[in-house]
Amino acid sequence: MAPLMEKIAEALHLKSHPKDPAKDAAEADTPKEEPATATAPTPKKQVFDSDKVAVIFVLGGPGAGKGTQCDKLVQEFGFCHLSAGDLLRAEQHRENSEYGELIRNYIKEGQIVPMEITIKLLENAMRAALEGGGEAKTGEGWGEGRGRFLIDGFPRKMDQALKFDEEVCKSSLVLFFTTTEEVMLKRLLKRGETSGREDDNEESIKKRFRTYKETTMPVIEHYNKEQKVASVRPHFLFSPLVCGPILSSQQIDASPPVEEVYEKASAVIKELFAGQLTRNVTV
Repeated sequence: MAPLMEKIAEALHLKSHPKDPAKDAAEADTPKEEPATATAPTPKKQVFDSDKVAVIFVLGGPGAGKGTQCDKLVQEFGFCHLSAGDLLRAEQHRENSEYGELIRNYIKEGQIVPMEITIKLLENAMRAALEGGGEAKTGEGWGEGRGRFLIDGFPRKMDQALKFDEEVCKSSLVLFFTTTEEVMLKRLLKRGETSGREDDNEESIKKRFRTYKETTMPVIEHYNKEQKVASVRPHFLFSPLVCGPILSSQQIDASPPVEEVYEKASAVIKELFAGQLTRNVTV
């Protein structure tokens, strides 16, 4: 074996060894052991400890007011606010990004970017915040590996929800903001006048509405079954993929004034951090 190939084989644990006829004969006469009984695989350890790191998902249709409410929650509770959409848009414009063009095409068509990309961007941003990268977080809920995160616009599909909870960090709560498509469309078109976002046009917005109904509503129902969603105002919400009404959801009507909506959202967070929000509730 040539020296270079020998080094490569050794690095891959494939290096050959001289044959030993006596040893080979002895091994041939030795009874082979039966393979061990298969055991269940060990669950993969999460990147962040959910006993120290609080993750709150903020969901709702496009234009439901998630970002506005998150900004106010950050001020009161010291959250690190991560927008999945903002991270993706930043990555698509990052120089030499290998995912930039792919992300751009998905966003333009109102489709969901492959979860591996989104989850990795979120994980990296959480790690940077916990390690003091950028603007270091201080105060209640931070320090010694502890942190508080609002992740808005995520998870938008069941596979995202399951992978994040299993491999990154177990979520604590879902805040679900809801309003009518008419209100959301009006808000997004108005925002599109100044936002410069490629998806703030009527065609892309309607595609986003369809994607939201088909893929995100089942996520709400999933967390509802896990007792992680609280209802601020009891009313029915129907999903084309879920039979019957979704009850006991963190349904914050995003049509009233911002302050009125915020009072409801703030009350829920206070209950959570006081250890009193352990099931689906109506407040």
